[in-house]
Amino acid sequence: MPRLTLIVKSTLFFAIWLFFAPVLQAETIKVGQPAPQFQLTAQDGSQVSLADRLHKGWTVLYFFPKAGTPGCTTQACAFRDAINVIRQQNAEVYGISTDSMNDLQAFHEKYKLSFSLLSDPDAKVTEAYAVKFPVFNFARRWTFIIDPNLVIRQIDDDVDPALDAGRVAKSLIKLQAQP
Repeated sequence: MPRLTLIVKSTLFFAIWLFFAPVLQAETIKVGQPAPQFQLTAQDGSQVSLADRLHKGWTVLYFFPKAGTPGCTTQACAFRDAINVIRQQNAEVYGISTDSMNDLQAFHEKYKLSFSLLSDPDAKVTEAYAVKFPVFNFARRWTFIIDPNLVIRQIDDDVDPALDAGRVAKSLIKLQAQP
């Protein structure tokens, strides 16, 4: 009987930890902070460094769990369809996941995406942005808007895949209107 109690308590602790882990992680990165720097490989094999974006416009980073899944496909296609509106706001979009470069390349080609997908297979960038699922090597679906000085200006942790691109476009207009 004591062993069963220990198993129940351990399971309960783990469930509570999984529930609160996103809240604990979310506090490690905030609006107004410098964006964590990174260099990742894009689906075409090129290297993308956030530092290269300094003073070159706004940067949208959207993290997604798994290429080819319904929500991730919906979100990527929405960004594809809104890319001209977003670029008119002097912004560039990058999708980041823990998928391999080959998986991202196939996803990029299949859906004719017009922005870069970045591979973070060891989840270091995903962890730096505090969006990694505990235990699993997947990113949560979060979106960050970073200004030309590489400061985080908006964090969206309640992302609707179908609406994210439109919300980003509207947010960019509002953020750029602020002094």
